[in-house]
Amino acid sequence: MKMTGLLDCNNFYVSCERVFDPSLNNRPVAVLSNNDGSCISRSNEFKALDLPKRIPHYILKDYAEKLGIVFRSSNYCLYGDMSNRVMRILSSMVPQI
Repeated sequence: MKMTGLLDCNNFYVSCERVFDPSLNNRPVAVLSNNDGSCISRSNEFKALDLPKRIPHYILKDYAEKLGIVFRSSNYCLYGDMSNRVMRILSSMVPQI
């Protein structure tokens, strides 16, 4: 019998940022798009604030301190490296990806 699996790296960009900055744990965090335009990855704590998904950063930044939001500019080299690490680990554990 053939089996299929799905691995979802929840809030991946935020999770990558938290690996190198544990002070972001348990805080509302958003990773911003190119040129810091809008939120493209949001932590569960951020999502719990019930803000619109693609709200522009310039609107949110005035409320950030009040809501405790931490913003990070996107770092695609880091995310690519971390993704490769995940895929390498998966490749060592399953026969076909």
